[in-house]
Amino acid sequence: MIEASISKKTGRLTYGMVGGGPGSFIGSVHRAAIRMGGDARLVCGCFSQNYEKSLETGRMLNLSDDRIYKNYEEMAKGEGARPDRPDFMVVTLPNVGHFDACRAFLEQGFSVMCEKPFTCSLEEALELERLAKEKGCLLGVSYVYTGHVMVKEARELIRDGVIGDIRVVIAEYPQEWLMDLVESESKQASWRTDPARSGISNCVGDIGSHIENLVAYMTGLKITQLCANLDVIGEGRSLDTNAEILLRFSNGASGCYWCSQVAAGYDNALKVRIFGTKGAIEFEQERSNYLTLTRKGEPPRLLSRGNGYIHESVKSFSRLPSGHPEGYHEALANLYDQFLLAVSAQKTGESVQDGQYDYPGVEMGISGVRFIEKCVESSSKGAVWVNL
Repeated sequence: MIEASISKKTGRLTYGMVGGGPGSFIGSVHRAAIRMGGDARLVCGCFSQNYEKSLETGRMLNLSDDRIYKNYEEMAKGEGARPDRPDFMVVTLPNVGHFDACRAFLEQGFSVMCEKPFTCSLEEALELERLAKEKGCLLGVSYVYTGHVMVKEARELIRDGVIGDIRVVIAEYPQEWLMDLVESESKQASWRTDPARSGISNCVGDIGSHIENLVAYMTGLKITQLCANLDVIGEGRSLDTNAEILLRFSNGASGCYWCSQVAAGYDNALKVRIFGTKGAIEFEQERSNYLTLTRKGEPPRLLSRGNGYIHESVKSFSRLPSGHPEGYHEALANLYDQFLLAVSAQKTGESVQDGQYDYPGVEMGISGVRFIEKCVESSSKGAVWVNL
């Protein structure tokens, strides 16, 4: 069990959080995912720009008032000076706050788990990578879907050559939640469609980046070129709500991604289909306990999480027996389990490299930011092919 493996080495870890106050969706998800592993305790935070709301949240989470802060700069300095300083920090702010918050914590020597997208520009992402190396800190980016057990099984099957050499990748992520102008009534919609808080892209930055990351994680392929069309749908909006992206990969394969927040009838329908010379693999986020494997000339097989045929290296990520659904929280908990193992190892003096533990690290964060920038560049030039 991960709890025993960490606690035996270092005792229970502690952490702080920025963001995740009243009205936040993702902050409470991070806290719940960390609790699933049982090896980290929240000890400090700055949960809102409004200090009274931050105090309200902190007290609800049983924190002492002297460890609830007005801003992340104050928090970084205050916690950095404590003898019982936290082992890591979690950043769940809107996109534009990621860089400054991560930088503030890294400068104080804290490892950080940051929400995606990593930053709003490639320049910022590279600066955080440089700073993390200088300070000897770990950086994680919470691309949650890589934590699904059957995504990890797909990766192992592809590594084993079960579907042969990859030829074509087709992936999509449609939602309908921004079909109407809901910015005035939805906190999530108001900041995601606002370039001052979201950055240069909404749809590609929010859900298209998940496609890029999931495909890269499962296949190991690198994008060499892309051609993107980003649509701004919705009166008065300035950021994309729909995008179609053609791709060319390092091994000669081609691909097509579609992400949309104006697709009627879809909730959170992330789907990846990978076609090779010997077969195909299909994963659907809304049916995350299953994976479809098709070998050339054979009928499709439905693989189910928790069964004996799953790779040994993947089985340990399951928390429940087969037939008991695991989902989003469990996937994020799997990322945190690995991140906490890395933090624990570093705390005992071990050298930890990016990619050594199975959580999305700084390299994946940088790749995602580069992907977003290149999609925006391609579309702004009239949907032309650009090199990555």
